[in-house]
Amino acid sequence: MKTSSSSQALFPAASSLCTPYLLLVPLGLLAAVVVIPSLGSSHVRSDGLGVLCPSLGTDGYSVASGAEKVVSTAAAAAQPEFRLLVGVLTTPKRRERRDIVRLAYALQPPVPAYARVDVRFVFCGVDDPVDRMLVALEAARHGDVLLLNCTENMNDGKTHQYFSSVPRVFAGAPYDYVMKTDDDTYLRVAAMAEELRPKPRDDVYLGYGFAVGDDPMQFMHGMGYVVSWDVATWVSANEEILRHNDTHGPEDLLFGKWLNIGRRGKNRYSLRPRMYDLNWDMDNFRPDTVAVHMIKDNRRWAAAFRYFNVTAGIRPSNLYHLP
Repeated sequence: MKTSSSSQALFPAASSLCTPYLLLVPLGLLAAVVVIPSLGSSHVRSDGLGVLCPSLGTDGYSVASGAEKVVSTAAAAAQPEFRLLVGVLTTPKRRERRDIVRLAYALQPPVPAYARVDVRFVFCGVDDPVDRMLVALEAARHGDVLLLNCTENMNDGKTHQYFSSVPRVFAGAPYDYVMKTDDDTYLRVAAMAEELRPKPRDDVYLGYGFAVGDDPMQFMHGMGYVVSWDVATWVSANEEILRHNDTHGPEDLLFGKWLNIGRRGKNRYSLRPRMYDLNWDMDNFRPDTVAVHMIKDNRRWAAAFRYFNVTAGIRPSNLYHLP
């Protein structure tokens, strides 16, 4: 893979600088386990696993509201081929958006049995006391909140803090892949799992490739990109990124720059055109979509749900008359 023409010496691996941690929220809640709420869908049930995972029954995949239920012997014995952590970067005040995104994940088709996908909503520190209490309620209800030790921002280091935090927070149960995405992206989890299954488990950098000069994948678009666990660990341990204050600016471009200079992420894969921006007229949805970006308001989310038949098979009821 061709690296940036401005590449210099490799960043040396080093011990961490500021060790990120999960901030304590009111009520003594730790933002820990990934959970998508049980929504009462005919193909969604709660089994306490706290993950989007292959179902033990016939209802597609499981979603949980806690991690206390004992997992059956069959569930414990089943080992996926790989595990993916999806971090959805968001802000405390975007509660309505998070509820929509939770629905978007919970009502998707089944996740393949060969993959385990965990989803967390990623915040920096929550300073406002009202937001702090409401985020605590989200953590209590959904368990899918990850709080980082930083000031809330978009292009001022949050992405670096996320990738730096993950290898430490989940050191006891490492993932194979780590994804960063946004709360205006509709990720089709089964499609992403299908893409990742044949890929290597190391030195991977995958997303919507953005060309610079003669390099077709100088960096991946910020709508969503995936790296293997070793790449995330390298970012976490690399003091040079912070020493050179190289976390301020367009986060997707900077992430690619770190990897190019460090000669990491050599196994690069662009999922264009299956990852794309939704246009103004909302008429460019694709049936083979992996992720669609720029879903900025409820009208666009409704259009996405309509196109992908999210409400297909809704159970009849005398309490409502919906398509």
